[in-house]
Amino acid sequence: MNKNLLNRILTSIILLVIFLFCLFTQKILWTFLLITAAILSFLEFNNLVKKKFKNNQNNILSFNIFSFIYLSLFVFVGYELYSSPPLDLLFILLICIFSDTGGYIIGNLVGGRKLTSISPKKTVSGSIGSFLFSIVPVFVYSSIYNQTENLIFYSENLSLLIATCLFLSLICQLGDLFISYYKRQANVKDTGSLLPGHGGLLDRIDGIIFVLPAAFIIDKLF
Repeated sequence: MNKNLLNRILTSIILLVIFLFCLFTQKILWTFLLITAAILSFLEFNNLVKKKFKNNQNNILSFNIFSFIYLSLFVFVGYELYSSPPLDLLFILLICIFSDTGGYIIGNLVGGRKLTSISPKKTVSGSIGSFLFSIVPVFVYSSIYNQTENLIFYSENLSLLIATCLFLSLICQLGDLFISYYKRQANVKDTGSLLPGHGGLLDRIDGIIFVLPAAFIIDKLF
């Protein structure tokens, strides 16, 4: 096992422990985790913007204002979606995790046609894998609750629930591409170096940042 892969695995385990501890302990710890993630993401995105626009202070300021407002919304939505036990929030996050995992596994196993020039490593097969894996939490969540009526996006029509998972997977993938675009524009591989084997925090939560607000809107409207 090479050193980079070992660092990646160890970092993933540590992140998972911190995440689950904050999520299932107290709402205040979950909120603290959200705020910390938002601050670090703001700093990393600000670094990308600075490299992209260089000395154009007006553009840098505009993007800083936009990212501050949006990440504040992210914190608010993450706070509002919290419940005890936080299985609704866990369900949404599992969609992101399985979507990312499916894209990585299928993309590496199958390969094939590139999805977009924005992120050369992403493939059409990987995108399909993301969609397919994103519906796995439906069955995981159902086994936890033992009844589908408790699902946050509950519908008597299972196809609607699956469609919701697929839509959130799409949002997750678009969020990833959004950050990938700015990394490419800034001519950097990662958003930072905070997480050994992974890069920056924003590299890991780019999809989640966009999925939580989308899930919140779906839950409130439907």
